[in-house]
Amino acid sequence: MKQHKLGWIGIGRMGYAMAQRLAEAGCDISVWNRTKSKAEPLKQYGAKVVDTLPELAACDIVFTMVSTGDDVKEVLSAVMAKGKAPKIVVDSTSISIEASAEIRATLAKAGSKLLAAPVSGNAKVIKAGKLTVVASGPKDAFDAVAPYLQAIGQGVSYVGDGELSRIAKICHNVMLGVVIQNLCEITVLAEKAGMQRHAFLDFLNKSVMGSMFTRYKTPALSNLDFHVTFTPELLRKDIDLGLSAGKEHGVPMPLTSVARDLVQTLIGHGYDQDFSQLLLLQAKASGIELKPEKVQLSDGLS
Repeated sequence: MKQHKLGWIGIGRMGYAMAQRLAEAGCDISVWNRTKSKAEPLKQYGAKVVDTLPELAACDIVFTMVSTGDDVKEVLSAVMAKGKAPKIVVDSTSISIEASAEIRATLAKAGSKLLAAPVSGNAKVIKAGKLTVVASGPKDAFDAVAPYLQAIGQGVSYVGDGELSRIAKICHNVMLGVVIQNLCEITVLAEKAGMQRHAFLDFLNKSVMGSMFTRYKTPALSNLDFHVTFTPELLRKDIDLGLSAGKEHGVPMPLTSVARDLVQTLIGHGYDQDFSQLLLLQAKASGIELKPEKVQLSDGLS
C-alpha cells in the first residue's frame, strides 16, 4: 500500500477513523489538522503529522474530510499556495454539487484531478470496516484511488464522471429519512399492539426486510439511546437537497415531502439529538409513552 504518497486533511471523528485505517494498512500517509494535537495519536499507527498544508502539495493523492465546501476550498488553496498541487484530490466532505464543481474547475487549472467520494457510515461503522464509498470523477483517478478507498471500508462504487456521486449521496440520505420514519411507525404500531420493541425488531432484522441499518438502529429504538449519529437538522438539509434535485429533474417525490415535514416537526418540538428521535414523535402522535427496555442488543457492527 505504498505505491502512492498520501496526504490527509481533517481529523474529526470521521477523518481520524478513516486516516487510521489507511495508516494501519501500511500506507505512506501524512496528515494535517487545524488543531495539530488531535492528529498526533495517529503517529502510533505510522502516520506522519505535518505542520503546514503546503507540505502536502508533494503528495500524489490528498484526501479532504472537513466540515463545509468553504473549508475544502480554504485548505486546498493553502496546499497549492506555492504553485504546486497534488495529482489527485479525493474529497469526502458533504458539500453541494455546485461547490464540488467549482473545486473541480479550480483544481483542473492547477493540473490536479478531483474524485468526489462521499461516504455512508459514521466513526463506529468505519472502525468495524463497513464504511461504503460512492465516487465520481475521471476514471483513471478512480482506478488509482480505489485500493485506498477499499482499505478504508467494505466497498466503493464508481458512478461516473463529474458530480454524480454527490447526487448519489443525496439520494442515499433521502432514503435514510423515509426509511427511519417508516421504521418508527411500524415499531410504535407493534408496541401499541402489545409487542416489545426489541422482539419485533429482532423478527424484522432476521427477515428479508432487515438490513445493516435496521440492525444498527435496533439498540437505539429499543433502549431509547439517542446519542448523535446524525442530527435532525442535517437530515433536513439533505432531504431539502433531494427535493430540490427532484424539482430540477422533474421527479415527483411525495414520500420524501412527507418525511421532510415530519423531520421539521421533530426539530420544531425541540428534539435535537439523533434523527431516530422520530420514534418519540411517532409515539406521542399515537398516544403512548415509551420507556427504555434496558436490554443488551447487538448493533450488528461487531
